[in-house]
Amino acid sequence: MSGCWRALRRPGFPLTAWPWRSAAYLLACGLSGAVLCAVLLLWAAVGGVLSVLLVGVPLLAALPLAGLVSGAWERRLVRWMGGPPVPDPHRVPDGPGPRAWLRARYAEAATWREAGGAALSAFLLWPLELSVLAGALLLPAWLVTTPLQLALDGEQVNVLKVWQLHAAGPAWAVAAAGAALLALAGYPLTVAAGARAALARLLAGGQERVGELVRSRARLVDAFEAERRRIERDLHDGAQQRLVALSMSLGLARLDAPPGGPLAHRLAAAHAEADAALAELRELVHGIHPRVLADRGLPDACADLADRSVLPVAVDVSLPGRLPAAVESAGYFAVAEALANAARHGGGSTARVHGRWSAGRLRLDVADDGTGGADPARGTGLTGLADRVAVVGGRLSVSSPPGGPTLLRVEIPCTPTTDDRSASSSPRTPSSSGRA
Repeated sequence: MSGCWRALRRPGFPLTAWPWRSAAYLLACGLSGAVLCAVLLLWAAVGGVLSVLLVGVPLLAALPLAGLVSGAWERRLVRWMGGPPVPDPHRVPDGPGPRAWLRARYAEAATWREAGGAALSAFLLWPLELSVLAGALLLPAWLVTTPLQLALDGEQVNVLKVWQLHAAGPAWAVAAAGAALLALAGYPLTVAAGARAALARLLAGGQERVGELVRSRARLVDAFEAERRRIERDLHDGAQQRLVALSMSLGLARLDAPPGGPLAHRLAAAHAEADAALAELRELVHGIHPRVLADRGLPDACADLADRSVLPVAVDVSLPGRLPAAVESAGYFAVAEALANAARHGGGSTARVHGRWSAGRLRLDVADDGTGGADPARGTGLTGLADRVAVVGGRLSVSSPPGGPTLLRVEIPCTPTTDDRSASSSPRTPSSSGRA
């Protein structure tokens, strides 16, 4: 909420500076709109006349660029009404020179939005702004000067050409009413100015920043996934290989140690600890970024999750090709979390994973025949999973009535990549084998 709207709710508002700031803002907008109207009409007239000689065609083509100056001026004026500064919505050109600048300006929506705002201000808004300003200030001011008008005339004064006042008492009463109206005029003035500022923010503001934030979020997701893969690779090629070498060394040392002695028992315990650490590291590496997901894609990664599950899981995931890495990762961890919840909390006997890509959207369904009642507030990881899916622009929904069954659905907008690595699409049948 901008500053003017907050100020309207405070007691003593007419005594603050906001009514005068609002009046000044409307006056500046009205005068600049009138000047812009004259400039645009002259620009169009000159361009139309010179277009006979083809000289005016570039002038007419450049007419939308007037919105750039108008938009910059609107962004400066809107600061008077409080609220955060309006960022410049225009992106940096791809290269130097006027050609790259013109190409960037004509290709972005902000230029045309500002051109529309300039036309609206020049041909519609400025008369309304000046009319509101005149109606809110001039009439009360005229009433306030009623005693002065009577004194100058000496005999009578006409109030709005309706009443004729001959005495000072009624004249001062009219002046008091005008002063009260002048104090109350701050409310409609501020409302009109606040609405005008909101429109300026909409037309001259940073909708393009929203798109830039979306693109920035996508870049951060890609960077995060690249960092995950780097950590996975370093653990796999570094610490895991060292643990393998340590386990082998301890195994060889056990062969050289006298059987049944204290040294043999200690080496056996150390060997078991090394194997356990290696197994935990392998699980950790697999959880950071599964190699099967990076190498073979989401269908085979889902099949791998089914093999690891303690429940029999039927997998039917068929995709037209590889999807973006961030989408595959979000889908994989959604399936992993859903299967883990089904095994730990669902109380069911079977689960099913179904996935398809259609109409620019990946849809993954994970269902189980458990008791239902899945609740994000109970710490089952659904909230974090929804956040992970939302990062890539997707949506997660859960249907889990008491008594079951539970259905978790993930939908992510995406486009198959041109990656030449093939993605498996063969359906998987239920299997009773799995690992805890």
